[in-house]
Amino acid sequence: MPELPEVETVRRTLGALVAGKTIRRVSVLLPRIIQRPEEPEVFAAALEGRTIQGVERRGKFLRLLLDGLVLVSHLRMEGRYGVYAEEEPIEKHTHVIFHFTDGTALRYKDVRQFGTMHLFEPGQEFELPPLNRLGVEPLSETFTAGELRSLLSGKTTRIKPLLLNQEYVVGLGNIYVDEALFLSRIHPERTADSLTRPEWQRLHTAILQTLGEAVEAGGSSIKSYVNGQGEMGMFQQQLSVYGRQDQPCPSCGRAIVKFVVTGRGTHICTHCQRAPRGSAAPVARKRAKRTEDAVR
Repeated sequence: MPELPEVETVRRTLGALVAGKTIRRVSVLLPRIIQRPEEPEVFAAALEGRTIQGVERRGKFLRLLLDGLVLVSHLRMEGRYGVYAEEEPIEKHTHVIFHFTDGTALRYKDVRQFGTMHLFEPGQEFELPPLNRLGVEPLSETFTAGELRSLLSGKTTRIKPLLLNQEYVVGLGNIYVDEALFLSRIHPERTADSLTRPEWQRLHTAILQTLGEAVEAGGSSIKSYVNGQGEMGMFQQQLSVYGRQDQPCPSCGRAIVKFVVTGRGTHICTHCQRAPRGSAAPVARKRAKRTEDAVR
């Protein structure tokens, strides 16, 4: 699923392509993509004649700002937008088409068909699902080390699932949580209440650094992600642990280990990220040692 850096990159590239364009009509080819209003024909009719003013982001959601309406869109696993000339053939898995008055069209494609679209009056989108329960934006000025600590430090839950919970901090998914925890030298099975003040500071710094570098690189193209111009992200070439099972840790050279934390595949260095008592880490350390010996 695209995370904050990927959605932010789509926002920037898509905004440059569609801002100022006026919608002539809308074709809904897969009705279940449209969540609000429930009737696809009402959705399409409401957008006719509207001009796109810009594209914003809230967490992993895109907000297309129109004159008098806001379209909230979630890409889910493999949703993607692209701008085409009207005469270009419609590709497979194209589910919603916004036809513009200038002879171009914004097409939404989604192989997995999990994406969603909600239509609201301006401001209403923050009061209702799916945006009304989202947490703090990690790239905002309000996201400080103190804010992060106050949100999570009293909880006995493991730190990784807390960081993945969009009700606390938005935009973080499996890739960037693994990367930030490695950079801050915190094991994903540590409980939030066990972290010290310096560790919260390191984690905050690691989140900002990881997200900032990922946005600059255009996100990570692990599977099918491309930006609004059809270009792949490049941050996957800079990943330290995610997707690097059995490869050497960039800090100590020991093998990266993959195991499961609350149902999510998790990548760590068992030397740099010390495990809490009773975790799966002792097994992981043995696996890492065997892998290291095999490499030698």
